[in-house]
Amino acid sequence: MRIALDARWIFDEISGIGAHTVELIRHLARLDHENSFIILFSDRKLAERTWMDCQLTDKPNFRPEVVPWSLFSPRGQLLLPGHLRRQRVDVYHSTNYMIPLAAFPRDRTGRIRCVATIHDLIPLLFPQATPNAIKTRLFPVYKRLMLEVGRRADRIITVSEASRQDVLEHLRIPAERHASVVVIHNGVSNRFRPPVPPAGSPPAGSPATVLYVGRSDPYKNLENLMEAFALARARSPIPLRLRLIGPPDPRYPGAGERIRKLNLAPYVERVGYQAADNLVRAYQSAAVTILPSRYEGFGLPVVESMACGTPVICGDIPVLREVAGEAALFAPPDDIPALADAMTRAVNDAALRRTLSERGLAQAARFTWADNARHTLALYQELGSATPHAEGQP
Repeated sequence: MRIALDARWIFDEISGIGAHTVELIRHLARLDHENSFIILFSDRKLAERTWMDCQLTDKPNFRPEVVPWSLFSPRGQLLLPGHLRRQRVDVYHSTNYMIPLAAFPRDRTGRIRCVATIHDLIPLLFPQATPNAIKTRLFPVYKRLMLEVGRRADRIITVSEASRQDVLEHLRIPAERHASVVVIHNGVSNRFRPPVPPAGSPPAGSPATVLYVGRSDPYKNLENLMEAFALARARSPIPLRLRLIGPPDPRYPGAGERIRKLNLAPYVERVGYQAADNLVRAYQSAAVTILPSRYEGFGLPVVESMACGTPVICGDIPVLREVAGEAALFAPPDDIPALADAMTRAVNDAALRRTLSERGLAQAARFTWADNARHTLALYQELGSATPHAEGQP
């Protein structure tokens, strides 16, 4: 069977979807030595970096292919379908929502089967939460695209049950096709682990770090985080500092404005994007990680922090309840005093910290990229067994 996996979601700065794609490739290569994989890129340097990072140079059934079309290229929409046919692809998988629509006509079982991973429907369900994103500014186009993906993909993978329910409802998946939408949870890389030796208590009087990892979009709730942090600082016997990791986004200046308004600049550190090793060290050295989001598809920082043994505070939303289980503190995203109380407790209550750390390590162990790749490969096999090429026909 020939599988084309679209890795054009890997960018120079690896984010959640890029990390998902890299780890899927890495673990598929460890599992599968029989099927042929074509890994699609549009940037040769990123292809070479991924090949080295995933140790694919000695994997003869994996080969990179650099195509001249970006993810959103109209020419790619026109020309990629023919390219896939010439490569005799059996299964095509996009690790995010964009697919070459012409390769998969509506209401058909085509020769090339289509898998699309949909991480969330935030821009569709809550456009006010991403007001300056291109998907929001071109909302009618984005909505039509997502409906077409829902109609044309043979299988849709979601990364949480909460996202699956959104896909079924809002992409209008008919009841007879509900089984085609499957949950395959994200994993957590084994580079995320507790420090050795274990982190000790900071010296008396030194500040404890509250860590946030993610983007600046309004649904991430950073403005309320600043308000809650200011309140927690005023309440906490241990001095607090806030560290923000994530790419700067001039479209959303609200958090910076709150920092200035609340005179928090001496206590807030914005360090921008961090590569994997630096990110691991940031989790390991933090007193607590907070993800106060109003919406998420999965919430990868939750399990990354737990895997490092660092306590976690989550916005109290269904998907983060699903991912964090009983291993985190929860607070309603718009309840600033509750967020502040959670920060104060997580930093100052040593017994609670130990409990959250132990539960978090156990919870994070439930999410592995090996399981993600195994379930994804089984889905490929299920689809590929029905294609003419997989059965040896021309």
